[in-house]
Amino acid sequence: MISPELVEARHSIDNLDAALIHLLAERFKITQRVGRIKARENLPSADPAREAQQVARLRQLAQESDLDPEFAEKVVTFIMTEVVRHHEQIRAGEIPKSA
Repeated sequence: MISPELVEARHSIDNLDAALIHLLAERFKITQRVGRIKARENLPSADPAREAQQVARLRQLAQESDLDPEFAEKVVTFIMTEVVRHHEQIRAGEIPKSA
């Protein structure tokens, strides 16, 4: 038998997981737009200086939020790697303009 407290905690986790997915979807819609702008303006898919600034900023935010900064950096780095991959696909015409 599962306690009501555990059921409630799991329900909260499920809600947060759904919110994370929705936020990631919105983030990727915006980064797709950035990729199209970069392709149109003939800018590189990656921006190492911006990426380094973002990692530092988000590590600090994680620390302030009592989240392991190493974990936060891994998550952010994975997301940025995917974004750059998408930007390269956009540049190559593999992702349609309406995507």
